[in-house]
Amino acid sequence: MQVRLSRIVAAAALLTLAATVAAQPKSRADCERDYKPHVGQSGKDVVWVPTPDDLVNRMLKMAHTTPQDYVIDLGAGDGKIAIAAAKQFGARSLGIEYNPDMVKLANCMVQVEGVAGKTKIIQGDVFKEDFSKATVVTMYLLPELNLRLRPIILNMKPGTRVVSHQFTMGDWEPDETAEIEYRSAYLWIVPAKVEGTWNFRAQNGAQFSVALNQKYQKLTGEAAMGANRNPIVGATLHGDEIKFAFNDDKGVTRTLTGKVQGNEITGTLKAAGGAEAKVTGTRK
Repeated sequence: MQVRLSRIVAAAALLTLAATVAAQPKSRADCERDYKPHVGQSGKDVVWVPTPDDLVNRMLKMAHTTPQDYVIDLGAGDGKIAIAAAKQFGARSLGIEYNPDMVKLANCMVQVEGVAGKTKIIQGDVFKEDFSKATVVTMYLLPELNLRLRPIILNMKPGTRVVSHQFTMGDWEPDETAEIEYRSAYLWIVPAKVEGTWNFRAQNGAQFSVALNQKYQKLTGEAAMGANRNPIVGATLHGDEIKFAFNDDKGVTRTLTGKVQGNEITGTLKAAGGAEAKVTGTRK
């Protein structure tokens, strides 16, 4: 009797396993059995229009997405950008989507595409969910929504890459623009906050100060070495990487290349045609 009962239990387990395997979605059609979205359907703040695959790929390439990245897609829809980030670029990814039916569909597609270990889609509001851990942010929202998100994004870690399909960030100029089949993609690199007066000391004993004015990644300002004050030129700010040049008290052009870490800049100061010295700057 015990042997027979064991066989019955084993047979039941096999049937359950077979049913589970059979129930696993194998295609988009399987995922759309209960819910099939249509282009232009209304959402919380936008209508749903999927981003073309070629543009998805271009957006993720613009962001230089790698397996070391954590990609968060704002307004994930059916999950295609989060899925592509994992499947084509090896990144961990998360999609934030308000519509619970779309969330269910997107997670079904995550299973179909075989990236469940790297990707998930959650139901949430992009203005309430915390996406600060992302190294890459993607979105296809509306201009006014981009502007509402802009202060949040500017407070993210310097160097975070942000890519938007079609819509810009107002007067925050993109670092790169691409166009595929009449659709645009825009890339921004979150800049470090460097505005203020910095006092620098070089390893060779040279001292100088720099007053920086900042508008997003654009910098202006002046450097003071000795009694001379001269404007900085060729200034660039790429995430936490800063570079600018100025003429010193002898009229020699010096170029500073450094990395920003909060209220400190460390790097090198090189005189035109001369030696290079390590330099450290602190903000007043």
